[in-house]
Amino acid sequence: MGAATTRIRRRRAVPWVVVGLWLAALVFVGPLAGRFGEVQQNRAVDYLPDSADSTQVARIQEELPGGESTDLVLVYHRDGGLTAADRSAAAAQVAEVEDAYELSQPPRGVPSGDGDTLMYAVSSTQPGQDEDARDAFVDGVREITVGTGGLSAEVGGPGALNTDMGTVFETIDGTLLLATLAVVTVLLVLIYRSPFLWLVPLAVAGVATALAMAVGYGLHALFDVTVTGQSGGIMTVLVLGAGTDYALLLISRYREELRRHERPYDAMSAALRGCGPAVLASSGTVAAGLLCLLAADLNSSSGMGPVGMVGVLAALVAMTTLLPAVLVLLGRRVFWPLIPAFGSAPRARRSLFAVMGTSAARRPAAVLAGGAALLGALALGTLNLTGDLKQEDSFTDRPESITALQTLEREYPERSTRPLTVMAPADRADAVLERARGTEGVAEAAAGRSGGGWTEISVFATAAPESAGETRTIEALRDGLDGDGLGAHVGGPSAQRLDLAASEARDRSVIVPLVLAAVFGILVVLLRSLVAPLLLLAAVVAVWGAALGLGGLVFEPLFGFAGTDPGLGLLSFVFLVALGVDYGIFLMHRMREESLNGAEPEAAALTALRTTGGVIASAGVVLAATFAVLTTLPLVGLVELGFVIAAGVLLDTFLVRTYLVTTASVLLRRRMWWPGRLSRAPEPAVRERQPEPV
Repeated sequence: MGAATTRIRRRRAVPWVVVGLWLAALVFVGPLAGRFGEVQQNRAVDYLPDSADSTQVARIQEELPGGESTDLVLVYHRDGGLTAADRSAAAAQVAEVEDAYELSQPPRGVPSGDGDTLMYAVSSTQPGQDEDARDAFVDGVREITVGTGGLSAEVGGPGALNTDMGTVFETIDGTLLLATLAVVTVLLVLIYRSPFLWLVPLAVAGVATALAMAVGYGLHALFDVTVTGQSGGIMTVLVLGAGTDYALLLISRYREELRRHERPYDAMSAALRGCGPAVLASSGTVAAGLLCLLAADLNSSSGMGPVGMVGVLAALVAMTTLLPAVLVLLGRRVFWPLIPAFGSAPRARRSLFAVMGTSAARRPAAVLAGGAALLGALALGTLNLTGDLKQEDSFTDRPESITALQTLEREYPERSTRPLTVMAPADRADAVLERARGTEGVAEAAAGRSGGGWTEISVFATAAPESAGETRTIEALRDGLDGDGLGAHVGGPSAQRLDLAASEARDRSVIVPLVLAAVFGILVVLLRSLVAPLLLLAAVVAVWGAALGLGGLVFEPLFGFAGTDPGLGLLSFVFLVALGVDYGIFLMHRMREESLNGAEPEAAALTALRTTGGVIASAGVVLAATFAVLTTLPLVGLVELGFVIAAGVLLDTFLVRTYLVTTASVLLRRRMWWPGRLSRAPEPAVRERQPEPV
């Protein structure tokens, strides 16, 4: 009696110890989590690999006298022509800017051909590399540059664009977190139909988010991992989405075990033993897929790998330690009003997924062929995806820097208003300048600062920024200036976009096979089969193609987007394959368990669908909804990514898992588990279907 009492007391103490350890950890990680936003880097050059030509230009600029320059363009415009008073007002404001700030050179007004527009190039090294100082400089110039009486005045240029981009990313974290929490709250209330239960996984998800932010900050501080606003936002979505999925699976199993075990501690132990391996394997699959991004050439993608992995693992740790401890301490009453009593049986009702599975099993070949044809038809929508997204089209609500850029492109068609920056070795600067001026597509070139063995040359193309003509000019400059041994580098915003697209293409060819190989290896170990993993991978790849196709059908016709983010294909592939396989693991793990218990293949497939379908559907809806929150943000790239992943998760949940994987399992029967021992086991269904002797 004494030993039993001691064991019971120890068991009761375990949840309190776990909660106490988490509270102590929060005291430590809280301040670090608050600094996560400080280490986010959102300049275009922060996304590029160090080997890119434009990255070299940016690095050299930082070493020139005065450091990195902040370049602006002041744009004054009046429809019908500028008046003398307009020009005087513009000159007075430019003079005020000169008095207020230390400029690299006196601004010179350049009128447009029709006389409607006047632009001044303004550059200063005074802010240096301090982002707050650069933003203050841009905001200060905007306060001075004011239009009146029909005269519009806008501040554009790379410096203004960086400030506007930074403003967007500063608001993303808070907006995304609040919106995601709101969506998850509503869904959990609907799923649990309890006024209290939804608070528990939501609070634990919040703790996991703080942990992930703290570790993310540590990764940057200790290993210089690149953290961007994009990766930080996606990490938040992963923590809340994946964490809620794990909570749904655990709580569903815990509710079942409470009917079999009198003490909540024993019920939770059984629940963790039952669903723990599947949750661990699914989170491991997502983490492995994300870690493959470390092989990316692009800094933003390679940084997103460990940052996203931290989010998934933080969700896993919190949902398998803190959540069980809190649920055990709260006891059965947390499920009120639908409290699972010990020894009771769940209310009998016909499961929707049982009906769907039975209907699919009647004509499995036809259902499988029809579903595959539907996915193939949707994938054809990828042919409607437009070209790479231009910088001016990357915002859903265009800030001042973008409208200024559009005005310049419209009013100065004879030349680019966005300079290309050439960095030439100082001893060969004259030769580089001469060669640049003689390059086809160059309208003007002028030497600027010198220092540290380098000379800065500004080159203006005749073609519009990010046009095919400007791309040809950049390529011609690089071929001519580097091919002849001049050792010059070509950079600037347009060159950065070109290098970004090239890096994305390289990363797709490297990372896609890595992700497939990593996920396949994990599935083989988990399922003890080669056929089942191949089936799951084929299914998630088909879902990815169909989801991209849906994007192609709505991005331009419905949303009005003028291009596709270059990173959409790679990032959506990584997330949809890793997250889609998650649900396949839950289904296949249960199917294998039923087969090991002697069920014939069709019964095993339908039982697995019936028992896991509701939880998988709930988890899929939650995960899709959390990624759909990205579509509310003002950046087109994140809207496209959120839409494709949300659409893919829903397709995977309600079409692929329910119909295609189930019908394929019915058709393949024991061959599904080849070459494992389950593929060689006798099929009891064959014997059961023999007619009984009369």
